[in-house]
Amino acid sequence: MTEFLEGPQGRRIAYNRVEGAGPGVLFLGGFKSDMQGTKAVFLEEWARATGRNFLRFDYSGHGESDGPFEEGAIGDWLADAQAVLSALTEGPQILVGSSMGGWISLLLARAMPERVAGLVTIAAAPDFTERGFWAEFSDLERAKLLREGRILRPSDYGEPYVITRRLIEEGRAHLVMEAPLPLSFPVRFLQGTADRDVPASWATDLLGHAQGLDMRLLLVKGADHRFSTPECLGLIGEAVEELLERI
Repeated sequence: MTEFLEGPQGRRIAYNRVEGAGPGVLFLGGFKSDMQGTKAVFLEEWARATGRNFLRFDYSGHGESDGPFEEGAIGDWLADAQAVLSALTEGPQILVGSSMGGWISLLLARAMPERVAGLVTIAAAPDFTERGFWAEFSDLERAKLLREGRILRPSDYGEPYVITRRLIEEGRAHLVMEAPLPLSFPVRFLQGTADRDVPASWATDLLGHAQGLDMRLLLVKGADHRFSTPECLGLIGEAVEELLERI
C-alpha cells in the first residue's frame, strides 16, 4: 500500500514499506524511473519472503510523488532520499541504488555514513549529468541548452528526456568522482557489459576511485542497463544477502 511522507519544501514523497528485521534495505531508483520497476518490486518480494525490513520510494517528480519532473535536479532527489532515510528507517540500512540511484546512494553514504550498513549498486551512474549528458552534447546542443534552458534527449524507454540547464549546473555541486570517496562498509557494484546507457568503464572507474576494504565489482557479460532478467535479479538478491551475512 502506497503511503506518503511530507518531504523537503512540502513535496509529498510516495513510498511502500515492508516491516521486518533489520538492518533494512532501501531501494533508490533511477532517472525518470519509479518504485514500480522490476528491480524494486523484486526486492520487496524478496523482503517479504525473508522477513526483512524494506522500503522503496519515488523521488519528487517521479511516479506518485509530487512535483513536475522537469523542475527537479540531483540535489532535490538527494534531499528526498535523505528525508526518507531519516524519517522512515531506523539504524544503518543497506542501500541498493540503480543507475542514478547509485549516484544518490553514494551521496547519501558521503552525507550520512552512520546510517549506511552496506551498499549495492546496479549500473551506477555517478556524475552522469556531467560525464554523460553534458559530455555528449555537441557545441550547438550546449549553446541551445544554455540559451533556452532545456533540450530534448532521445530515450530507449519512451518519450525523450527533457534535460534542463538547472539539472546540469546543479549536478556539478554533487559530483563524487572528483573528490575522495571513502566507503567504510561492504560494497558490491553490479554492471552489465551490454549497457548502452552506462558504460562498463564507469563501473571500473568507480571501483578504482572509491576507497574501502570490502569492495567488489561483478561484470555480467551481455546484461543491459535494465539488469532485470531473472538471472540478474538473482544476482541482486545474492549481493544483498552476502552483505547481510557480512554485517
